[in-house]
Amino acid sequence: MKVLGIDPGLQTAGFGVVEFNGGQLSYVASGTISTTHLPRADIASRIGVLFDGIIEVAQRYRPDCAALEIVFVNVNPQSTLLLGQARGACLAALVHQQLSVAEYTALQMKKAIAGHGKAAKAQVQEMVKRLLNLPGLPGPDAADALGLAIAHAHAARGMALMQDAGMGRAKSSGMLRGGRGG
Repeated sequence: MKVLGIDPGLQTAGFGVVEFNGGQLSYVASGTISTTHLPRADIASRIGVLFDGIIEVAQRYRPDCAALEIVFVNVNPQSTLLLGQARGACLAALVHQQLSVAEYTALQMKKAIAGHGKAAKAQVQEMVKRLLNLPGLPGPDAADALGLAIAHAHAARGMALMQDAGMGRAKSSGMLRGGRGG
């Protein structure tokens, strides 16, 4: 299984691709998609660069699925809105490539990679380096993206093992069934 992880950002979005085969993780690729060459106020063009960049990465590495970071509300509502737009562009690009998308919070990813949800960026970088036997530290955005891919690879393996054991999750259409009042 090949997993594409995306750490969304309006100025810099990280991506990381790992392969998970027989319980073994291997590094495929990582990097960033940058919009810093565009004017800060040109949000539409920056969103377009993110969308096109994610599509290019997905077409180049042909992942089986993707993992995307869930964005939380920041102190500054405008920053939160802009980050949400960047995340939406990344999500739309992944869906456009017909990839299933799992979503993880930064806390979930950090706990899966470093053992605790309050891990610093440097700790995530070091653990990703160790888990993938990399010769050097990946950049912080790429490390977060690789961390998301690693977390999803392990979670997907756990879910597959549970399904094989007959403990799969109940099937549901997602529609509300039998709510109050009616």
